[in-house]
Amino acid sequence: MSPIVWMISTSLKPMSEIVRIPPTLFPKEIHWENYVETIKTFPFFRYALNTLFITFFVVIGNVLSNSFIAYGFAKISFPGRNLLFSLVLTTMMIPGFVTMIPQYVLFSKIGWVGTYLPLIVPSFFGNAFSIFIMRQFYMSISNELVEAAKIDGANHIYIWSRLMIPLTKPAIITIAIGAFNGAWNDFLGPLLYIHEESMYTLQIGLKTFQSQATAQWNYLMAGATLVLLPTVLLFFFAQRYFIEGMDLTAGSKG
Repeated sequence: MSPIVWMISTSLKPMSEIVRIPPTLFPKEIHWENYVETIKTFPFFRYALNTLFITFFVVIGNVLSNSFIAYGFAKISFPGRNLLFSLVLTTMMIPGFVTMIPQYVLFSKIGWVGTYLPLIVPSFFGNAFSIFIMRQFYMSISNELVEAAKIDGANHIYIWSRLMIPLTKPAIITIAIGAFNGAWNDFLGPLLYIHEESMYTLQIGLKTFQSQATAQWNYLMAGATLVLLPTVLLFFFAQRYFIEGMDLTAGSKG
């Protein structure tokens, strides 16, 4: 917690107190106007809307794709299911930096560089760790529920959307939290694919602001605090579901 406390403390100090030796942990005078000046210094709300736009679709894509793929691995029998699932898990051993250049070349050839599509579309094709979490939840749900739904005439789409998703709400929320944090705090992805300043995200905006105002540490820390606040609040209000999501037997309890 020490870096967070120091960041918030610095965001409320004047520059004269920040550079003081010895340093002070808590500000002698609280300057809330640092946050107002930070918002005025660079287009904070524009970057926030851009980040929220990307994050929204990334969360939706992760929840839909991972839960749907995991349902197939858990409740549908087909030849080579276990082998295919093992191959999905092996992709977790591939570092992201290995696929970075091939992905950039691919997105460049299809004309997606300079748009939000490279940041959003991959989330609709599944994530190995999230698929694993969802599959373990589905495996803890009795197959008798699925068979009973089939007898009543339900197809797999109906069973997945109306039966499985409500029973695996903790795992869904866990995946959503992870996707939100990943998209909201992503720096490298927007740095690679976004070129226009009007399309910048908060992370790129903060870096740009730092290069423009390297000495204004109070404003920079105020901006960092504002960017961090949504992720802290999200985890604070959803921590119960996040903890349940790590319990792979919660599905059977539900």
